[in-house]
Amino acid sequence: MDGQKSSLFTRRLDQPLPLAVEGDGVWITDESGKRYLDASGGAVVVNIGHGRKEIARAVGGQLERLYYAHPTMFTCLPAEELAQALAVHTPDDLNRFYFMTSGSEANETAIKMARQVHQSQGRHDKTVLISRWRSYHGLSLGALAAAGRPAFRMPYMAMLRDAVHIPPPYCLRCSYGLTHPSCQLRCALALDETIQNLGASVVSAFLLEPVSGATLAGYPPPEGYLALVREICDRHQVLLIFDEVMTGMGRTGAWFAGNRYGVTPDIMTLGKGITGGSLALSAAVVREELYQVLKDGLGGFSHGGTYSHHPVGCAAALAAVRILEGESLVERSAQMGPVLGGELKRALGDSPYVGDIRGVGLLWGVELVADRGTLTPFPRVDQVTERLWQHLFDNGIIVYKSVGLAGSDGDALVLAPPFIITEDQIGQAAAAVKEALVGVLS
Repeated sequence: MDGQKSSLFTRRLDQPLPLAVEGDGVWITDESGKRYLDASGGAVVVNIGHGRKEIARAVGGQLERLYYAHPTMFTCLPAEELAQALAVHTPDDLNRFYFMTSGSEANETAIKMARQVHQSQGRHDKTVLISRWRSYHGLSLGALAAAGRPAFRMPYMAMLRDAVHIPPPYCLRCSYGLTHPSCQLRCALALDETIQNLGASVVSAFLLEPVSGATLAGYPPPEGYLALVREICDRHQVLLIFDEVMTGMGRTGAWFAGNRYGVTPDIMTLGKGITGGSLALSAAVVREELYQVLKDGLGGFSHGGTYSHHPVGCAAALAAVRILEGESLVERSAQMGPVLGGELKRALGDSPYVGDIRGVGLLWGVELVADRGTLTPFPRVDQVTERLWQHLFDNGIIVYKSVGLAGSDGDALVLAPPFIITEDQIGQAAAAVKEALVGVLS
């Protein structure tokens, strides 16, 4: 910034950050003119590409018409139209949208919805939330209590009203030392066991990422897992919440990851790509039947936010939905996913430092190991992910970091580019990761 002293409290305190000045397609340009290939869509956010003029026009037009109306006093056209546009793509009767501004807020909204549904139906003891280790649901205290990422939780443990956590479906490092399918989905049966041990009468909801996101580097569930979880929740009158903040809006090659597996949750959360990364917006989506329960019982839904249902954010999201539809970008995500996975496997499959390459749609993870034969992770103190990330960033390639996959150790890189990425650009990113592994780890 031309030598000026900054007054900004930045997200990173260990080093100064370059100043980004422009985004276009899959590229970000900094103030020096250096271009970066955004192969992770930032934090797995940018799905339709940077610099979409359609969104700028929609936002500008809405700012001129109406940029705020308090959501307890008015509804607004962008929120109404966005809910209708999204409901075209959500499964079954999952069609009532409560708009907030962040994924953390959306997940806390969903947790509150579940609690108040049970209250409205006379099940007042159902207060306990179950979630999974190696999950991420946000950094506000309620979302953090649900999250299963120890490094984020530890500084605030004394402040959390914690959820009950069970192991994730992570077959590469199965918590039970078993192998799919002979395991009979022991990680899903752990939910049934935990509900029974706690007492089904006290368990409100099970919150999970249908495809494990940043904390497990795009790890898909084993076949049958989500269907069994759905059956267990139904049997115990436990509401099922899918956190699709990262996996929704086409990231996995379907509008929502649950669609891929034919499983509909009771509540679903959205964020990140809902506006293409242009403005802060999120949503908690609830089934019509449960919406009616909340509407008719106990005076409505006790929740809110100053910037909930925001006209400008909803206008940006509606423009993003129309781009996804008009350019068939969700279908493109499905088509380009095997291209990205194939390029990563060709470039990195023989590396002694790569323990696994996995993903769905345009969400792929590369897990890094010190010993490929035993999957022994690098010690966290070696900062392998951070060193690789910095090497790539210095060379104009942006990926996303994933750490702590194996206890407190474990390293991975996530690639989740905008859906408009080309095959040549995918090849460029995969080649850069290969070069980084050689340059940093050899």
